[in-house]
Amino acid sequence: MNGRELDAAGVTDPGLRASYDACRRLNAAHGRTYYLATRLLPPASRPHVHALYGFARYADEIVDDLGSTLTDTEKAEWLVGWGERFLVEVAAGRSDHEINRAVVHTWRQFDLPVAYAEAFLTSMRMDLTVTGYATYDDLMTYVYGSAAVIGLEMVPVLGTVPGVTPEEALPYAADLGVAFQLSNFLRDVGEDLRRGRVYLPQEDLDAFGVTRDHLLAGVVDGRVRRLLAFEIARTRELYRAAAAGERLLAPESRDCIRVATRLYGGILDAIEQADYRVLQQRVSVGLGRRFAVAGPGLWRATRARRR
Repeated sequence: MNGRELDAAGVTDPGLRASYDACRRLNAAHGRTYYLATRLLPPASRPHVHALYGFARYADEIVDDLGSTLTDTEKAEWLVGWGERFLVEVAAGRSDHEINRAVVHTWRQFDLPVAYAEAFLTSMRMDLTVTGYATYDDLMTYVYGSAAVIGLEMVPVLGTVPGVTPEEALPYAADLGVAFQLSNFLRDVGEDLRRGRVYLPQEDLDAFGVTRDHLLAGVVDGRVRRLLAFEIARTRELYRAAAAGERLLAPESRDCIRVATRLYGGILDAIEQADYRVLQQRVSVGLGRRFAVAGPGLWRATRARRR
């Protein structure tokens, strides 16, 4: 990690600096869009964002079994043990774990509610046993812990304008976190299917005459297109609802959120441009597009900091 960022955040302990850097590497390797947007934040804020992302990604790696041979039972046992350990570490204010050390430091510095971590860990455990959701409300129960709380955790780090409490910005942050997650779900329909999961509500599949076998066949016909168009429209409504909260954030944090919103929202555009063909391929926002969106923000942020 750029030592200047850790210096700006007041992180001097060598072990803690190494932990923050491990979180940054997770962010850089697995969250390219998120990492790029983070570059627009003031240096002092970036390590804390990397820590919160590192906490989420570390658990997600185990649940998705990337490069691992753990059984579902072993993963469940690992998650329970790791989650209980983290809650104890937060209460104690210290950790010896490579990732948790930085997360605990950030958690305590911003006095984040333990309930956020509990909700996140609950959703991660759901991923080990739940392979589908009957209704949109059922899906939102999962998404609250997997995505909304990430947005809630970010608010104290991003800061708010004078006269606005963090609590006032929380509903908008939750909506944005959910919109990001739903965008990823729509991009990854085929990939998730091959892992045995469907994050499209069953009530929506029924409404458009689509079955899981239909999706597994990989044929993108009129029914699948209409289903995905419906889900995209609903996700865009969440982006519109969240946009009203941008004015509540500290000015130095707004470029980060604008860029992240445009890039994650760009996933929806990419799905449409690919004619909804997400069952056999993974669409993405191209590197050129990412830098075209982030470049002006990076320039503005750099100029503002120099001033």
